[in-house]
Amino acid sequence: MKTNAASLPSLVALAVTAAFSTPLLADEVPTSEHTLTGNLGLFSSYRFRGLDQTFGKPALQGGFDYSHASGLYVGNWNSNVSSGAGYPEGNLEMDFYGGYKANFGDFGIDVGGLYYYYPGTDLTIANNGKTNTGRVDNTEIYLAASWKFISLKYSHAISDYFAMPDSKGTGYLDLSTNYDLGNGWGVNGHVGRLHFRNVSNGSYTDWKLGVTKDISGWVVGAAYVDTNAKGDCGIGEYYCFSNSLNNQNSQNGSKTKDAGRGIAVLSVSKTF
Repeated sequence: MKTNAASLPSLVALAVTAAFSTPLLADEVPTSEHTLTGNLGLFSSYRFRGLDQTFGKPALQGGFDYSHASGLYVGNWNSNVSSGAGYPEGNLEMDFYGGYKANFGDFGIDVGGLYYYYPGTDLTIANNGKTNTGRVDNTEIYLAASWKFISLKYSHAISDYFAMPDSKGTGYLDLSTNYDLGNGWGVNGHVGRLHFRNVSNGSYTDWKLGVTKDISGWVVGAAYVDTNAKGDCGIGEYYCFSNSLNNQNSQNGSKTKDAGRGIAVLSVSKTF
């Protein structure tokens, strides 16, 4: 949960493509209307919107995506998380999403919805005189536009944002770029702004700058991620996360960290 780490992680992506087509003439080239891909990765830390989700520890992540030639798609993505990042009694994030993509020359659009599910979580939390109990989850709709290597995406919570009472309508704006330098080199950057509705000290800006290198199909990456989120643990600000939370949203563990602190993120990935 909380958009885009000290040791070098490994990331392995697995892809499977399934093709189905109508009978073709001998001189026609077969084309696929259906594509299914899978991915699996190991990361030194999981950052969501700039915030540490695993208390600086490794994350095993993976999922799959199905797309149709019409532009429709659905998918699932999963990661372990720390209960102290706002998921009392839980340790797993499961994302389910679907939408529609289309390209018009150098331009593209993407519209869809995303459901964040945290099985096993059990939360009791109050805000603005309201209280939520039960499982942590979040539902968002999103709209994105792209031009060549630049994209702009807005996500809007249509439920309470990750179970925080009275936070429906929270929004996140994401401006990203991914530029191919040639010879296997690439650079990427991102700046995002979260408007956390009706939550004091909840809104913040995050940013990232990274570089990648493709080496025989393996992509080695390094990036710097930072935020201005209020996470000073010395004065107990909002984004000071503990290593564990119970179902009363109280700290089980004795350790705390600024979840929005600047950090270097290293990765190795492969897709096929």
